[in-house]
Amino acid sequence: MSLILAAHGTRRPGGVAMVGNLAARVGAQLGQTVQVAFVDVLGPTPNEVLSADPGPRAIVVPAFLSRGYHVRADLPAHVEASGHRNVVVTPALGPGARITRIVADQLIESGWRPGDSVILGAAGTSDARARSDLQTTATLLSAMTSSPVGLGFAAGGPQIGEAVEKARAGGARRVAVASYLLSDGLFHERLRACGADVVSRPLGNHPGMVRLIADRFRRAVPPALATAARYRHLRQGAPTPAMLDL
Repeated sequence: MSLILAAHGTRRPGGVAMVGNLAARVGAQLGQTVQVAFVDVLGPTPNEVLSADPGPRAIVVPAFLSRGYHVRADLPAHVEASGHRNVVVTPALGPGARITRIVADQLIESGWRPGDSVILGAAGTSDARARSDLQTTATLLSAMTSSPVGLGFAAGGPQIGEAVEKARAGGARRVAVASYLLSDGLFHERLRACGADVVSRPLGNHPGMVRLIADRFRRAVPPALATAARYRHLRQGAPTPAMLDL
């Protein structure tokens, strides 16, 4: 079974290395290699990875934080173009309580204080579903921090700098930006330069991200296949592989 982590892609070597490291850590937890693919900017693409490894089954986890265009259109198009006949594409990593807890953890570690005005800092999108997902994440983060949470974008509106200025104009003494980005790079640099008192780190290196992605792969394993693998390993007297330990 092929396991593929599909990310956006970046020209920053550090961002590429982070995705590769994340895939390696997930693979170590599952006991199986996780390949990396990129839907934009650089390769290999999901189409190329699937075409080069036409095994009987493949699972693709989108390393995206919302259901934007790349998840809903680009990734399915790559799968179709590959001609692979048995591919499961899991949901994106957000929105949800687990990804929001990671955001909250990073925010607290960055120096957030109760009473700070909080802004969820995202890349930016014009996609209606992605914007809805971001609003959901902001609402969940608000519940976890007991603080109102606004929304600001590194690209497009509302601009992150404008969101910070609006918070200060509204009486905020301190403004904390919760980074909703997977890796460091141009967009995170814009968050750091927005004038906030606190900017949390990107999410990709958080241990919870490894667990979240690993669980996406585990839950996509067909039940019959998981049961057969458990039975085979029990017959052989070997422990069940972590990958199939649902």
